[in-house]
This record gives sequence, structure tokens and C-alpha cells, in this order.
Amino acid sequence: MLGQRSDIQMVVFDILGTMVDEPTGIERGIRRLVPDADDTTTRELLNLWQGHVEERQRAMLAGGRPYANSTVVDLEAATEVAAAAGISDEDAVRALAAAGRELDPWPDSVAGLGRIARHFPVVGLSNASPPALTHISARAGLRWHQVLSAEAAQTYKPDPDVYRLAIANAACPPDRLLMVAAHAWDLRGAQAVGMRTAYVERPVGDPPGPTDSFDLFVAGLDELATSLIPG
Repeated sequence: MLGQRSDIQMVVFDILGTMVDEPTGIERGIRRLVPDADDTTTRELLNLWQGHVEERQRAMLAGGRPYANSTVVDLEAATEVAAAAGISDEDAVRALAAAGRELDPWPDSVAGLGRIARHFPVVGLSNASPPALTHISARAGLRWHQVLSAEAAQTYKPDPDVYRLAIANAACPPDRLLMVAAHAWDLRGAQAVGMRTAYVERPVGDPPGPTDSFDLFVAGLDELATSLIPG
């Protein structure tokens, strides 16, 4: 456990799923594309999108495909989803792809981030492309001291090079950085390069497994702030 008075110098946040509700935003775009789809069909199309993104990122991490940023991958996913729905109109496909950056913050994201930012530098570290991060942060009202995109490393988390972007940016030992995420796989990646870790519960994400040992397990950003900020 970190305790209330820790040696953390910077807090690094995952964004997609951790700070914003990505699945609901994409689902909203699918409902605009196919307004007569029932809940089952909408969920199937959402799963198709998510499966495409995960498969493409895995292929890039394995070296089986050249790097492409999240904007490219989201457009591919939108094209696949639209085709499955029998839609080929290019404007409709582009509108669906844009849903990947029209994401709402979780109820505690804005206030919790602001509270932590009054005591620590706060940095977003995301697999999303720089243009996507600009739109996502602006729409959600997330105020960062800096936002780092995996695109700068030409790879995706959990590749160690992505976390090293945050370490280089901080110019301090990795164990002075706290990585916050709703995805256990993301925190394992941060642990592998020596960062401290905090799992935050979200309705979506990747819960910790029985062998995971993170520095903090919190129900939300309010609890995280209370754990970090001296009383």
C-alpha cells in the first residue's frame, strides 16, 4: 500500500475505459448508424468493433502488421461494423468512426482528476492517437498537465516503450510514478518497467486476477485522491 504520504511524484492515468466510458460512446454511434437495431444486434456490432481493434493491436504488438494509429484502426472498425449492418455510405462510416472519440467521462472523473491535479502533475497515457486524445479530453472536460499518446512510441500498451514515454517525461525514477487504470493488463505492463500501480474499479475494463498485486485497489477516483493526498 502507498499510504497517505507517499513518495509518488506524478500520477499517470490510462484514459479509455478508465477516465471515459468508451463502450457506451461507440454504442451510441452504432445506434445512430442503425436506429432500428435491437439491443442484441447493437451489442453484437459493438463486440465486432472491439474485436477488430483488439485483433489489430495484437497483430501490431506481435510484429505481424505495421503500426497504424488508433484513428486508422477505428475507421477500419467502423467500416467493418457498417458493412455488417449493410451500410456502405462513406459519410456514415466516418461518422461512426468519430464515435470512438465522443466519449463521456465517468461521474467521478472530472472532479477526481481535478482534486489530484492540485497536488500532483497528472498525465494521460493512452493508446489513442493525439487527435483523438484532444477531442476526447475536450469533450469529457479532462484537464491534464500533459497527454502522451502511444503513437509517439509507434506501438501500443502494454509494450514497455509506451510506459517509458511517461518515465522519460517525468525525468524521475519509475517507482515515483503511479499508473492508474481500470485494466489489469495495463497495470501489469506498468509494473514491468518499475512503475507503481493503482487499479480503479469501472463498469468496463479488466479486473485483477488472483495473482495480481497492485499498490492500490480503489473503488473510484475519490478514494484514490484520499489515498494519495496528505490529510
